[in-house]
Amino acid sequence: MARPWSSHESLKYDCRWFRGHVPCKPHKESGVHCVDEEGRDCPQYDPKPQQVLLIKLGAIGDVIRTTPLLRKFREVHPRARIWWLTLTPEVIPASVDVILPFTPQSLAILGAVHFDFLYNLDKDMEACGLAVSLSATVKKGFLLKDGVPAPADADAVHKYMTGVWDDLNKANTKSYPEEIFEVCGLKFSGEKYILDSFSAGGYRWDLPRGKAIVGLNTGCGGRWTSRLWPEEYWVALARKLSASGVTPLLLGGEQEHEKNLRIARESGAHYLGHFPLRQFINLVDQCALVVTAVTMATHITIGLNKKIVLFNNIFNRHEFELYGLGEILEPDIPCSCFFAPICPNDCMRHIGVDRVHDACRRLLAID
Repeated sequence: MARPWSSHESLKYDCRWFRGHVPCKPHKESGVHCVDEEGRDCPQYDPKPQQVLLIKLGAIGDVIRTTPLLRKFREVHPRARIWWLTLTPEVIPASVDVILPFTPQSLAILGAVHFDFLYNLDKDMEACGLAVSLSATVKKGFLLKDGVPAPADADAVHKYMTGVWDDLNKANTKSYPEEIFEVCGLKFSGEKYILDSFSAGGYRWDLPRGKAIVGLNTGCGGRWTSRLWPEEYWVALARKLSASGVTPLLLGGEQEHEKNLRIARESGAHYLGHFPLRQFINLVDQCALVVTAVTMATHITIGLNKKIVLFNNIFNRHEFELYGLGEILEPDIPCSCFFAPICPNDCMRHIGVDRVHDACRRLLAID
């Protein structure tokens, strides 16, 4: 006679833990089945009344600063199975039930599921087109209309319009988390980022002990070079920080490697090299404070709950929610480089080294 748990009819397809193609988490952890030998349901059986899909593809920093929504989703959809489609699955929190990379295979899966709620936060053509094509009872965010991205409903109009006209963007006083909560029909109440420090990765760093480490993230990517702070300023700041009794640590990717080698030689700052994403996140976690322009490292720093000195010149400063962790420094002169890839006035030179050093000292409570 077949045991109850071995019967196909005993499977709980509606459980949020059930995977079908692999054993579920409760089974792997404690050996339970959907139904036990006595015909009783698994004690961790959790029927999911809803399927919720979040589409946020990239960039990495934008994906990280979207994670506060997960805290609210667990309130408004407490037993839902949450899916996330993204270009960077490695930074999606483990609390998400189904994490899918943006691939044809993932699209085939999504096309076979009906979602109760679909939230698309990207205004890219492919994301908006996908949001239109998928089956969902409620669609929030942005959809493709007449071949162009458009707001799905009134909740998305504000965020949409700030991307259409620069003057509306400049007048905006809402932070990015506040805006995306609004797009989803929710209220932002200070929910923080969710980011794993990847401390279990076994990374070992050759860094001095007993001194606060200040990360100096010297790059900003190749597209928006208007955000770059002068190389000689980084040298001067590293020297001043060392004199203040803290350890400057140069951060960056492959694009900044040669520059960081030069800064390290001229300033005596520590530089350990460039690393894959998870290892880089763990390196940032070694810092007490990070100085950076608006880039991926900004949101990694905030996600790790570190102090931050943030350079800003081409974006609306209200966009950035720092959660009381730091200060935003902008050029001392007015500039017209709003959302410009190259600044005609090189306005970043007007954020002085002393201003940055003083901000670091305040945040680290150095007398």
